[in-house]
Amino acid sequence: MSKAPSRPVYLDNNATTPMDPRVFEAMRPWFMEHFGNAASSTHLYGWEAKEAVEEAREQVASLVGASPKEIVFTSGATESDNLGIKGVVGRFEGEGGSSLGRHIITCVSEHKAVVDTCKYLESVGVDITWLSVDRDGLLSLEELEKAFRPETVLVATMYANNETGVIQPIRQIADITHRHGALLFCDATQAVGKVPVDV
Repeated sequence: MSKAPSRPVYLDNNATTPMDPRVFEAMRPWFMEHFGNAASSTHLYGWEAKEAVEEAREQVASLVGASPKEIVFTSGATESDNLGIKGVVGRFEGEGGSSLGRHIITCVSEHKAVVDTCKYLESVGVDITWLSVDRDGLLSLEELEKAFRPETVLVATMYANNETGVIQPIRQIADITHRHGALLFCDATQAVGKVPVDV
């Protein structure tokens, strides 16, 4: 009889995974030697750190087809989801009447960070339409089309699902969303590096 492993087998490498040794080696100097604050502009340590951050910004922009000025670093996807969704609602609140900016369309299978943010917004009066998914985990483009209202300003949907691997038809979702004059918030965290992403 074989002995049970002392630790459980970890399978969720989309959530957290061992660091690629190449990434570790590239970051080692910044952990051990170059420890300046990139916002400190009055000394060499700060200048070196700022230069490294700007180089990283250019690399990320190149990866997703963006301009470096469009890249904003956060602590992670959860913070980005919160900032993006709440930021859009906050931007449109009160403009052109109290209903403008008060409707978001999202999907029941979104990441918990998006679901929790939308549930919070719902609790403070933002109207949320929760689209269902089919047996393959895909949202219906027809249901999406029907969910729009004049006060809809945002559609929030992920590109690749972190639990099921389902890839949403993001190009078609973007086309529908933009045709209705709304913004698209796409958590593409699980897609980048696995499928082509070009913003």
